[in-house]
Amino acid sequence: MTRALTLSDTAVAHGPGSISKLTSSWPETPAGADPLPGQLDRWLASRGAELVAVRRHIHAHPELSGQEFETSALVARELTKAGLSPRMLPKGNGVMCDIGYGDRVIALRADLDALPLPDTKDVPYRSTVDNACHACGHDVHTTVLLGAGLALAQLAERDELPGRVRLLFQPAEEVMPSGAPEVIAAGGLKDVAAIFALHCAPQLPVGLVGVRSGPLTAATDKIEVRLTGAGGHTARPHLTADLVHALGRVLVDVPSLLDRRLDARAGVSMVWGAVRAGEAVNAIPIEGVAKGTVRVLSRDAWREVPDLVTKLIHDVTAPTGAHAEVTYTRGVPPVVNDRLATAIIAGAAGAALGPERVIEAEISMGGEDFAFYLDQVPGAMVRLGVGIPGSDTKLDIHQSAFDIDERAIGYGVRVMVQTALAATSAGAF
Repeated sequence: MTRALTLSDTAVAHGPGSISKLTSSWPETPAGADPLPGQLDRWLASRGAELVAVRRHIHAHPELSGQEFETSALVARELTKAGLSPRMLPKGNGVMCDIGYGDRVIALRADLDALPLPDTKDVPYRSTVDNACHACGHDVHTTVLLGAGLALAQLAERDELPGRVRLLFQPAEEVMPSGAPEVIAAGGLKDVAAIFALHCAPQLPVGLVGVRSGPLTAATDKIEVRLTGAGGHTARPHLTADLVHALGRVLVDVPSLLDRRLDARAGVSMVWGAVRAGEAVNAIPIEGVAKGTVRVLSRDAWREVPDLVTKLIHDVTAPTGAHAEVTYTRGVPPVVNDRLATAIIAGAAGAALGPERVIEAEISMGGEDFAFYLDQVPGAMVRLGVGIPGSDTKLDIHQSAFDIDERAIGYGVRVMVQTALAATSAGAF
């Protein structure tokens, strides 16, 4: 169990002027950016050290998928101190909180969970939990959304928030089944007109935001193929089912055939990650197993893929005499950003950081369960640049040494605040 931490605890612990101890420099309002309303630029600058400290505390005390109890408690305490009324998810490992008033809700989402990886960085905020690490930036996502929520609460107190905003702090993004359906089942999308999120992108320099309309990430499913046969001597494969040969046909032929049975624009990728069959060089085994992933960018193609893949496996193995058992496990749908929602968050990011800091994001074949929300309401996810300038090491997410330029927290808060204001003011949703 981690020690409870609040923003006031952090401020007391580090004292006035502690920003220099926490981060190289808290970002000033970027040149070309629009000022935030209600003197929020000044407010954000004054809270910078505290937000960085919260991120570092979460990073040092990561919680794996489904176990995000202390992180959720921290978020709920800070929202409550700001005069808000957060609600815990039924299991207590996630938080929902509405700010402002109105029938139409704009939702902002962050994920809370860490990955089961060791933290190999030599930093003061290195993970204190064995084999748990925020190597995907969810500590940043959580801190950014918390900071945005506290800022929006300032506007709501002055009656300057033009609508209702819902903060969704979601558990279990990194596993299947994931946490987004739990949030939806708990009423997370009730009255929601649109939803927005950001994700750390170490490939982008800090201060940039990557935006893309349409497919952003792929649907990600898992597949397991188990072949069985009588086995036998490698000298007489004709007397039995040559299981290794049959498995080889599955490994090579099925992905190739799948490419030719779906529209090439569907963006399908089938890759095997684990294969096992036999031990003895002169014995045909009685069982072989292959496991892999199927990734698809098109929603329509994703709906076709399970039946098509299963049929191809049976078609390929039928002539070999091996018996095939296929287990196809649905993961997450593709993230397909809504055109209008993308335009709104792109404009908001331009207002927050300056138009020249908004660039086109690349498509990723990784999975992201934000897609479950987009299956029900329009919305968009953007990439938040967190790359560390001058670093010789090119880090990627899901690496044990992953870290960020902490100025990204301030940039992220600005983007999410401007997005909430733009979306609540827009009458299109």
